[in-house]
Amino acid sequence: MFTARKERPLSTNLYVGNLPFNTSAEQLEALFSQHGAVVRAQVISDRETGRSRGFGFVEMENDSSAQAAISALNGADYNGRRLNVNVARERSR
Repeated sequence: MFTARKERPLSTNLYVGNLPFNTSAEQLEALFSQHGAVVRAQVISDRETGRSRGFGFVEMENDSSAQAAISALNGADYNGRRLNVNVARERSR
């Protein structure tokens, strides 16, 4: 007998560019959680130095939360930097 699995709603991964270099993943999550449920937030750091590379990714629970975050935060000033927020593209390998 076939039983249907409950599918989790598709989350949306957002690219966040032009972050201040001292931004933590926790601060990024707090900023985006004002616009919907955040599944995960990460700030990308340099492998050799461990310093932030000035960008990160935020996974929002659903598309409507992601769109709300993009509308509110793309171009917004965050600690003196103008954020660049959009849907992340798949990484080419």
